[in-house]
Amino acid sequence: MKIALPARPEPIEIDREQTAVLLVDMQNAFASTGGMLDLAGIDVKPAAAAVANARLVVDAARDANMPVIYLVMGYPPDQSTAGGDDSPNPRKEIALCLMRERPELRGKLLTIGTWDFQIVDALLRSRGIRTLLMAGIASNVCVESTLRDAYFHEYWPVMIEDATMPAGSPEIQHATVYNVSTFFGWVSSAAEVAGALHAK
Repeated sequence: MKIALPARPEPIEIDREQTAVLLVDMQNAFASTGGMLDLAGIDVKPAAAAVANARLVVDAARDANMPVIYLVMGYPPDQSTAGGDDSPNPRKEIALCLMRERPELRGKLLTIGTWDFQIVDALLRSRGIRTLLMAGIASNVCVESTLRDAYFHEYWPVMIEDATMPAGSPEIQHATVYNVSTFFGWVSSAAEVAGALHAK
């Protein structure tokens, strides 16, 4: 069944049977006091609202029998998936930098549970999914990079703006929303998405 979804830069029509909710890194490491982003000095207070809005969307999706897929980021305690000496990953990835600076966090900060878009792509295609309603943390890092991957794999990505939180200032969120709505997809709100999913 096709439904109208209010979005920017323009409304789009989505097919419930070909739509899934994709939650990116909506996990304590990014959303909680004492988690990775908090330890790195990033304000995680806005995460509570993002989580509540994501819950609104997830509940509406489940009521509509729509798949909800959680992507979780992590490393094994031995960091065997973190990249070697010739990789930029250990120098730029916040969790790896924190674990290097504070060895007591090793194996505790982010545990096993990494993902790859190829795996997600295979799962989505096997279900006939074409539209992704996306929420998560951090909007300017993993949410946007996953959204771009989805766009480049020919999905219709919709960022649920108020169900995301940036790793940084509100200006960073504005820049991410601009990138998505201008170049890579559409932007909507949790109330608009939930309302569309509940429409008969």
